[in-house]
Amino acid sequence: MPDQTEADMTGVEQRISPKPEVDAIGGRTLKPATLMMGHGYDPALSEGSLKPPVFLTSTFVFPNAAAGKRHFEGVTGKRPGGAEGLVYSRFNGPNQEILEDRLGIWEGAEDALAFSSGMSAIATLFLSMVKPGDTIVHSGPLYAATETLIARVLGKFGINWLDFPAGATREEIDAVMQKAAAGGNVALIYLESPANPTNALVDVEAVAASRNAVFADHASKPPIAIDNTFLGPLWSQPLKHGADIVVYSLTKYAGGHSDLVAGGVLGSKEQINTIRAMRNTIGTICDPNTAWMLLRSLETLELRMSRAGENAAKVCAWLRDQPQVERVGYLGFLSEGSTEGPEGRQADIYRRNCTGGGSTFSLYLKGGEAEAFRFLDALKIAKLAVSLGGTETLASHPAGMTHLSVADERKQALGITDNLVRISIGVEDADDLIADFANALAAI
Repeated sequence: MPDQTEADMTGVEQRISPKPEVDAIGGRTLKPATLMMGHGYDPALSEGSLKPPVFLTSTFVFPNAAAGKRHFEGVTGKRPGGAEGLVYSRFNGPNQEILEDRLGIWEGAEDALAFSSGMSAIATLFLSMVKPGDTIVHSGPLYAATETLIARVLGKFGINWLDFPAGATREEIDAVMQKAAAGGNVALIYLESPANPTNALVDVEAVAASRNAVFADHASKPPIAIDNTFLGPLWSQPLKHGADIVVYSLTKYAGGHSDLVAGGVLGSKEQINTIRAMRNTIGTICDPNTAWMLLRSLETLELRMSRAGENAAKVCAWLRDQPQVERVGYLGFLSEGSTEGPEGRQADIYRRNCTGGGSTFSLYLKGGEAEAFRFLDALKIAKLAVSLGGTETLASHPAGMTHLSVADERKQALGITDNLVRISIGVEDADDLIADFANALAAI
């Protein structure tokens, strides 16, 4: 059979992820907010449609048999990098490919993958990296479902874990790393920063330095993966600070309208190829309609996150002066902190690793569950719902909702107390939100 010609492949390759004709003007590299409008898509290949259509198909026609073989060599891992063209919707699709091209731009990642949910992204990452007998080192707290996956699900298959608190010092991180290394193969270091729901920051640079020192004599070093959902990609870009892989719940800020569920993983081509092979096997890719909706949302990501961040700064400045409030765990306040003690360490991490305080914060009320519930039940504008990063303001009670499955002693150790309310500020008028919170505080 003759080899496939370049002409055979051109249309397939361009439809999936063509390089933009314009990524610089007069020597100026275009910013992510500009590239979100067209990167990875050529209207000429879709009847001139300004926006990518939704490609609702389960399978794709090969131009010839040689192309089909070459695509499956990528899908099955015989050749790294994935399929050269479109194959089957469990592996890839035009909408997903364009989305992945754009996801990587924000953090300068070599490659990216889209998933059906944040947890499917995390689960696929873990399954691609670990085997029975391995150890995962992670920061704490993590999103409750992630903790459950590590301890209760992977634990059943002989995978071990050790953790350190989000605000740990280099010495504390070293101690955990050394203990893990002495116990066998450390397959993955998994972080979440800021931690959910306490907003505690992890020193990614210290973790990377510790990993490099402790595993200096090993044949390979365990990769560092980090859940960057709370701050990324606008306010934090962990690949610049030593992380190898970045995980997102795209449901949150990337989606931004509380109308979809999706996940993403970014990193080097080598790491992404490993994760892609597992995704191809278990089928955790996002669907084309969700990918299309995310393409729409990415166009306004910077605008939405900027407005929400400005609102949060104003609301938190007001909240911390209220008599019913014990304290406000808002990252933006760290810029005012000293360099002493645990808070000083957090301020130092913030200054080195973050460009903004975000719009999701922890509100600690004076009292306990009863006071927290009265506050939540009295809200009018803010909606009582889990999740975050949407255009609307949301409030929830982590100890009684998202982290209910976490053991009580672990919740106490991690600071997930009954008086903690998690708030995600949206893009409403900030003064209207303050009025809503004032009314709710009065109900305590």
